[in-house]
Amino acid sequence: MCPARESVVNALWGMCAADAMSMPVHWFYNTRDITRDFGGWIRGLNAPRERHPSSILTLSNTGGSGRIAGSSRIRAPVVGNVILHDKLKFWMNPSGSVHYHQGLQAGENTLNTLCALRVARVLSSGQFKSVAEADARAAVLSDYVKFMTTPGTHDDTYAESFHRSFFCDWQEHKPTSSREVLEFAERRSERMLKAPVPDSQLNVIGCLPMAVPFVLLSANEEEAVSAAVEFVNLTHPHPELKKFVSLYARALYATLNGACVKQQAETALKSPALNAWHTCQHFIQRAESFSGSSEERLKVHQRAVESLGLACYIQGAVSSLFYLAYSFHNDVTEGILTNTNCGGENCNRGAALGALLGARGAFIGSDVPQKWKDGLKNAQKPISVILNDLP
Repeated sequence: MCPARESVVNALWGMCAADAMSMPVHWFYNTRDITRDFGGWIRGLNAPRERHPSSILTLSNTGGSGRIAGSSRIRAPVVGNVILHDKLKFWMNPSGSVHYHQGLQAGENTLNTLCALRVARVLSSGQFKSVAEADARAAVLSDYVKFMTTPGTHDDTYAESFHRSFFCDWQEHKPTSSREVLEFAERRSERMLKAPVPDSQLNVIGCLPMAVPFVLLSANEEEAVSAAVEFVNLTHPHPELKKFVSLYARALYATLNGACVKQQAETALKSPALNAWHTCQHFIQRAESFSGSSEERLKVHQRAVESLGLACYIQGAVSSLFYLAYSFHNDVTEGILTNTNCGGENCNRGAALGALLGARGAFIGSDVPQKWKDGLKNAQKPISVILNDLP
């Protein structure tokens, strides 16, 4: 397999492995909860526990973006009626500690990465001259609507705000054809991007997984950036996202074509968008004073991610992503494990990080372990199909 083709496939394996690895400890904001629930740090694929130590699932708005106001659910639920058809009972559970991904098995992926795999399959099908063209976005969105609104297509319990917001608006007319869905999404995006107060729940790193395949399958850097930004505008219409999506897309595209992840990460951390290099240097130097996979070094990385951005909001989360990319530029295995054990928004951060480290692995012989690939229950068939479709 040629390096460019191999780097695309490795990026998909890295994305899926990092997401599945983090799934059982997704949004664990106290890292001590990881060792308590799993008897030590995560070193392999696990199923989630039934109880989540800091779950706010029952406070999430089932009818749209964000959380509910007090005990009032103003809109009819999208969850249970339009998407997540059999999952509303978990969102309404009075115990208040339901795991966001309850019911998933070890090695299964969360909803955003499942959607990303579907994007990759649509884009790799050979239908489009360019993944940046409107027809590509239309086909992806039509497939997304079908996947999300058809019962039994996946087993995840949680859908983050962008899904709930999209389908809250979609349900009024329920467009399904490629042209109709694209027109709906474009009108919605234009309106929301002009809103005097943008929806802060869309200004998040969860915008990246579904954008990754647009970068992986682009013919050049400018196409990669344009395709990723245009698509994110439709799923996450927030005016602050463009600079961060562009930054990530350029780094990933360069890495796919042989660039050094360490240099790409340093450039991103020094950029005006992040301006995080000075903070990172302290943690980088501190981590280097401890041995490779020691607990002392892990604790430095945990403090770094906590300082840079542990939650989902884009600037901090992307800063943490590039800090980890710099620190593990030549070691996809330890990079994925460390991301998981840093907790917080480790699934979406991990998916984007895993794609970067996986892509680089094609050039330096640092592959996702075969044992992990064998355990990824949702990834094997789609990646095989995508590989066969690649030129």
